Amino acid sequence: MRATRLPGDPAIDVTLRRSARARRYSLRISQLDGRVTLTLPRSAPLAEGLAFLREKEGWIRRHLSGRPPDIAIGWGMDVPFRGDALPIVAGSGRGARLTAQGLAVPGPAEQVPAQVRAFLRMQAREALAGAADVHAGTLGRPYGRLTLRDTRSRWGSCSSRGDLMFSWRLIMAPPQVLDYVAAHEVAHLAEMNHSPAFWSVVARLMPEYQAPRAWLRENGTDLHRLRFGD
Repeated sequence: MRATRLPGDPAIDVTLRRSARARRYSLRISQLDGRVTLTLPRSAPLAEGLAFLREKEGWIRRHLSGRPPDIAIGWGMDVPFRGDALPIVAGSGRGARLTAQGLAVPGPAEQVPAQVRAFLRMQAREALAGAADVHAGTLGRPYGRLTLRDTRSRWGSCSSRGDLMFSWRLIMAPPQVLDYVAAHEVAHLAEMNHSPAFWSVVARLMPEYQAPRAWLRENGTDLHRLRFGD
């Protein structure tokens, strides 16, 4: 996988991807983070692909201009935490910690985003492991490893070996949303598909899963707009 850049104000970074299944050039702009990807047929000349990219520059800029801006995390801001707004305040010590005033984060300022992210990841691991344990116990099927990532295309996954992966950003959503994603992925331990049988397992684990599922569809993009120094 390679990358190129469209010059201008601002310059636009574009990921170049070749695909054996592609029959034509295609562009994709991620709704989550605004990343631009140009897919080329495997044997297509790179020069033709770059010419196609330049032809579509106006279309790319129009779409990016209509996307809400990202939000850089720092002191004086609120970060979503378990569905509520948590103020980020200046603190002391070695790491971020919850106080009566909010999330107290020591300086320097340039390290605040990373410290907030570390706090959220720690809280997410505890919450997701707890939810996965409950649902796996109900189902009577153990899972393998549990890992956290900052994924853009999915909120969770379950491998054929029973390993679970979740986005740590779920800790910013209301608790029932995090619980739904945990139930969804644990259900794949029984049904590795999205058939009616799979959704029956999800309903068994979380009877009222439709509301948190809808919340994630409507609000999930906003969770990806938050930038933690990345």
